Amino acid sequence: MLNNLREVLKGQLSEDEIGKLRAFDVMGDIAVIKIPEELLPKKHVIGQALMHVHNHLRTVLNQTSPVKGEFRTRELEVIAGEPRTTTVYRENGCLLKVDLAKVYFSPRLATERIRIAKQISAGETVLNMFAGVGSYSIVLAKNGPAAKIYSVDKNPAAFELMLENVRVNRVGDRVIPILGDVRDVVREKLQGTADRVLMPLPEMAREFLGVALDSLKEGKGVVHFYDVGGEPDVFGPSLNFAVNLAKERGLSVDLIGQRKIRSYATRCYHVVLDLLFQR
Repeated sequence: MLNNLREVLKGQLSEDEIGKLRAFDVMGDIAVIKIPEELLPKKHVIGQALMHVHNHLRTVLNQTSPVKGEFRTRELEVIAGEPRTTTVYRENGCLLKVDLAKVYFSPRLATERIRIAKQISAGETVLNMFAGVGSYSIVLAKNGPAAKIYSVDKNPAAFELMLENVRVNRVGDRVIPILGDVRDVVREKLQGTADRVLMPLPEMAREFLGVALDSLKEGKGVVHFYDVGGEPDVFGPSLNFAVNLAKERGLSVDLIGQRKIRSYATRCYHVVLDLLFQR
């Protein structure tokens, strides 16, 4: 996709300028790109070029800040097309409504979402600790045999979108949206209920692993522990953290899978460890 964009921009940007463009994401009929500061005077040209390359697009957004804050949102500006940040994204047989200015969402996790769905056994109870608009929960419900998926998030905007997505995808019989801080939700409602836990918030994973363990049924279950790992030992520190916490709780832990999901920075990765805890 990036090569096609560069081809369209020939003659409008120099070769040096074109070389500074990085990958962009397409979600439904919206594209999001991060334009380097030195190319901002030509942001509208780049936006129009994107709409030319992908003629289904109705809006192009430039990301003007990193993901930040309690709800992991980012600042966006319209550089081409309609002035909006809401779209509907199709993935793995699901329709997901998102507002890119109010919630965190990444299409780059589509492969990871279906990977988890294929691991689930019939009758499992799943806890999704940081559910957002319900993307993991709904993909799991539509593509796996889970009996119940507790889908927790503290962002009111994400929760409202999750309710709508659950309704549109007709998974309300299995996906249970809950608005609140997952620490409070587990303590008050979900201790000892889960066979499997998703922790798709790598920046906070270590802080919340104890909460995930509290939710496991009789101390046994699979936790998908998302973390940030750097070379040369990408997975080792994450595994050591989990093993040490398990020992404190009187649990054993087995590594049943590990994966680099995507690059965060030079030699630094978003990773996941599939961990089986038991007494």
